[in-house]
Amino acid sequence: MTQTSENVTWLTQAAYDQLKTELDYLSGPARVEIAKKIEAAREEGDLRENGGYHAAKEEQGKQELRIRQLTQLLEKAKVGEAPSDSGVVAPGMVVTVAFDGDPDDTMRFLLGSREVAGDDLDIYSPQSPLGTAINGKKVGEDATYELPNGKKAAVKVMEAKPYTG
Repeated sequence: MTQTSENVTWLTQAAYDQLKTELDYLSGPARVEIAKKIEAAREEGDLRENGGYHAAKEEQGKQELRIRQLTQLLEKAKVGEAPSDSGVVAPGMVVTVAFDGDPDDTMRFLLGSREVAGDDLDIYSPQSPLGTAINGKKVGEDATYELPNGKKAAVKVMEAKPYTG
């Protein structure tokens, strides 16, 4: 999955299918299940002191938020191919960087969105300071970005490969 500046999210077909399946479940069977939980808790009596009712309502709120997120994401999604294996950093790439040029101090992460990565891979947004600094860089190039504390950090792009899931 990659994002562009026009708020279009590029998804592989597999990622789109996965997110669509989740949306279908949450907006169908899961809504029925949470409604039953709320109704059962409501029948227990006084709602002001009914922990099960309040927990079910909170769960329903979180579920509805996720449905809205997925709906918006899929409405703007474009299904396409993963980025090419050109060695140039772009959204949808698994990137390895070395900090301050030290080849022993490295970090490997996906430059993209949290919606798709299902493994142990860290994810950095293309709009993050690090993502912005390395986007478009070739393997072997250096980049500098600002840390939250205002200091600068330097990295060298060691590897950039398309994310395959």
